[in-house]
Amino acid sequence: MTFPQSISTVFRKYADFTGTASRAEFWWWILFTALVNAALSTLSVWNVSVHSTFPVGPNLTGLWAIAVLVPTLAVTVRRLRSADRSWANLFWLLLPVAGLIILIVLCAQPDRVGTRAHPAASTPL
Repeated sequence: MTFPQSISTVFRKYADFTGTASRAEFWWWILFTALVNAALSTLSVWNVSVHSTFPVGPNLTGLWAIAVLVPTLAVTVRRLRSADRSWANLFWLLLPVAGLIILIVLCAQPDRVGTRAHPAASTPL
């Protein structure tokens, strides 16, 4: 999956918490949001009437974070499901640093959804 395909897929499945997401889709989305966040945080607007610089970056960064919260959660849940993990692993984010590291490791796992053997297939007839 390419960068533009990934971004369009995540926006198309804005609030879709069902299904799966490939590693490429997830990590391209994370890169996209980080790049937009970095670009918005560097913005500042020159206010001519006051002759001072008004930093609008933090305001835009906050709006961007709110705008991409639901699609980021959705793609993360789909990615966890693709790695055969529960959506409840999102609660690791409640731990300040260690939780983020654990979630990164879980989301970096290879796809396992199609590789599980069906329980009925392993029992002898």
